Parts: sequence; structure tokens; C-alpha cells
Amino acid sequence: MESPKVNGMGEATKGCEAGEGPAIQRRQSRPTMPAFMTSAPGKVIVYGEHAVVYGKAAMAAAISLRSYLLVTALSRSHRTITLRFPDIDLGHSWNIDDLPWATFSQPSKKKHYYDLVDKLDPELVEAMQPLLSKISPKASSDDRKIHQNAASAFLYLFLSLGSRGFPGCIYTLRSTIPIGAGLGSSASISVCISSAILLQLRTLSGPHPDQPREEAELQIERINRWAFVGEMCIHGNPSGVDNTVATGGKAVLFKRGDYNQPPTVTPLKTFPELPLLLVNTRQSRSTATEVAKVAAFRKAHPAVVELILEAISQITQSAHKLISTSGFDAKEITSIQTLGDLMNTNHGLLAALGVSHPKLERVREIVDTVGLGWTKLTGAGGGGSAITLLNSKASPSTLEELDSKLAHEGFERYETTLGGEGVGVLWPAVLHTESKDDTGGDIDQEAFLSASGREDVEKLVGVGVGADEKREGWRFWSNVGGPHVASEGKQEPVSG
Repeated sequence: MESPKVNGMGEATKGCEAGEGPAIQRRQSRPTMPAFMTSAPGKVIVYGEHAVVYGKAAMAAAISLRSYLLVTALSRSHRTITLRFPDIDLGHSWNIDDLPWATFSQPSKKKHYYDLVDKLDPELVEAMQPLLSKISPKASSDDRKIHQNAASAFLYLFLSLGSRGFPGCIYTLRSTIPIGAGLGSSASISVCISSAILLQLRTLSGPHPDQPREEAELQIERINRWAFVGEMCIHGNPSGVDNTVATGGKAVLFKRGDYNQPPTVTPLKTFPELPLLLVNTRQSRSTATEVAKVAAFRKAHPAVVELILEAISQITQSAHKLISTSGFDAKEITSIQTLGDLMNTNHGLLAALGVSHPKLERVREIVDTVGLGWTKLTGAGGGGSAITLLNSKASPSTLEELDSKLAHEGFERYETTLGGEGVGVLWPAVLHTESKDDTGGDIDQEAFLSASGREDVEKLVGVGVGADEKREGWRFWSNVGGPHVASEGKQEPVSG
């Protein structure tokens, strides 16, 4: 797929599907801002799957697999907005002047960057349908749904926050997060889109080392609110947990006792970064099916299942108590051993509920054979992914042996980190290395699009588990203003 040209060097819609309406001819000029990039992590559920459905607490944490959104401004003479998401084969353009601004700009509909939006407006959703219906007409029904969901999230935010005078841009997204594996890929993308548009509107400052912590947290909340709107476009009624983790990073404890009310989310700002192995079984699964399976089991054996769910809840609370202890040291083998034992026990209880899968059990068996750590399923189960908390004995040679065994059986392995940073920005999209012989350079569209696979993407952008040297330039809102843990334990409702 050929990349659109920028800076007046060609048509922004070349190689993509153009929206309706004649092109408006304007005098060519320079872009209004430099190219920049936003990034947000995926997530895993560490403890508490399925128990959370019945009002118990669960813990979710960010992982270092991330999405990256490169925003390239076009010259003023180009009046197009282009999405280029090559990892899902999505490419589409719209003429800015043909978008339904009249509907979105009605006084009763218009939103501001500081507004809280907890539900989608049916009239606004309907106004987008003619635009969405033209996306990927030749794709399969499943792929077209993915494309339209992604475009819907972008358009709703763009039309709600932007205006007809918005500059033409190309939004190019790459992601190292497997899709459909319960790892929060859609929330990561929604956070990238939200932060990018808010930055273009200049409603965010920083992040920078001298930024007050309170200001950084306010901006994290602003990004999170609009990312949740994107999640509603994709999922209908999301919990709000995935986008909260993708925005703030680290980990959260969440609980939803009443499904007519938003869940309560407690940020765990002191959650340590831990070495994690993530294995995608490539076994498709349905969250709804697994939830229904537990519900049927609970109906048949209420007393037994309630004991299992309560035991899972106690595991989550024990892990939270340990991590929140002032003297907790993630480098101590006894601390990791305790967290690992809790993971093993959590998996056993989930298996007792019937939500494991032979492929998940096979992953556990392979990991146990080489003695690398503690493994459990993450998410709904029935397939999907498994996570392993690595122990201090995880030598490179042992990891290579494990990699070979997993690959031989068709599993996909990611060596990642648990509890990392949340949303970040590289402004402008220029990387600088520590090497005296290399001053870095622009991340342009061609390089970004041609990066093949996870490792190439991570090496290019300088963030993630594949980045083999420290890169300067990236800034994260969750890592500014100095240490601040005053909100640890403070529970905040998240719209959902």
C-alpha cells in the first residue's frame, strides 16, 4: 500500500479509498506542525478473572507491548484526513469539508475537551454511518467490522473535539499487541488517538520534568475520558478498565458490584516493573462463552462456585496487600515467589471453574519443565493468552530453550515487562541516541510503514521490549512531577 505524500508533494489520498466530494484546490503551503507520535501500552489481568463478574476485585497491569500513532500534518492545501493502519490492512481517507460537522456542531451536541462523555449520542453515531459504510467494501465481514470499529472510534473523537478548520493529517498506526487475545489492543489504540487529537488542539501541556504532578494527573484523566469514548464506539459498554491502564500505566485494582454503576478503580502507582513472559496460544475464544460457562456452573453448584470465587478474591487482595507494603522489594526472591505462588493458585481455581484449555495447560507444562517461573491464564480463558512471571533463574539459554519448545508447538511468545509506563508522546517525532556517532533522525512514514514485525517497530520508535538502546525524546505523563503516591488506595469511579 503506497503511502500518501506530504508537504504538498502529492495527493494525500493516493493508495487509499477517498471520501465523497470534489477535492478543494488551495495554494500549497507548509504543514502547520511537526510530525509527532503518541504511544500507549496493552494490559493483562494479573489476578481475579471471572470473580470480578460477581463483584469481587481483580488486578490489571500494563505490559510493554504497545501501540504507536504517528501524526503527520499535511500542507494547508490538502484538506484530507487519512487513516493508515497497515497491521490490520486499513487505509481510508475523508475530505475534511465533507464530514458531518453540522450535526456534531449543534449547540446541544458540541463537546469540549474537558467534558465527561459517559454515553454515545445516537444521532452522532448515525451521522457517521454513511462514512463508515464506504470503508473496506471488499474485505471479509470480520475484517470489515474491525476496520469500521477503528474508524468509528477515530471519527467520533475527531468530530467531537475538532472543527472544520482542522488541518489535514495522516494518522499512521503500528501496534505490537496481538489483536483479539484479551490484551487491550483496542484501548491502547483509543488512548493513542485521544492523546494525539488533544495534543493537536493544544489542550495538553507537557509531559515535562517540571510539570506538577497534579497537572499531569489531570491530563491523564482528560486523555482517559476521551479514550473511553473511543472504547464505547468499539465495544458498546466497556468497563473502562483497559483504557485506564493504557493511559496511566502501572496497575489498577478494580471492582464492580453494581452493573448499573461504573466500576471502582484504584490506581496502584507503586506497582513494580516485573519481568513477564506472555504466550499467545492462538486459540480463539469468546469471553461471553466463558462467562456463560461459569454462570451455568454456579447455577448448578452455587455453594462450591461461591467458595472458588471467594478464594480468587482473597488471592487478589493478598497480592494487593503485598505490593502495597512499604517494605516490598520486587528484587527479593521471596516477594516474587509469593506473587508467583498466588498466580499458580489463581490459575488452578480458574481451571476448577472450567475456563482453562488444553493449549493453556500445555503452555504451563512447557514452562514448568524448564523451570522458568509461575504461569496462569489471563483474561476470560478458553484459549487466548497465558502469562508467566519470570524468576531470577531465567537465563538467556533457558529462554532460548523455552522459545524453541513453544515455537515447535505453534505458540507465539513475547518477552515483556509488567507494570510499565502509560501514555507517552514523542514531539517532534525525532529520536536521539546516546551514541556520539548517531544523532538520531526523523521517524517518517516510509520508515514507519516499512518496519516489518514487532522488533523492527520497537527498534525504530525506541520504546518497548525490543529497543536495544536508550532513546531520548519520549515523555510519559505517568513519570513526571517526581514521586507522588498520595492517591494510592483512593478509589475512583470510572465511567462505564
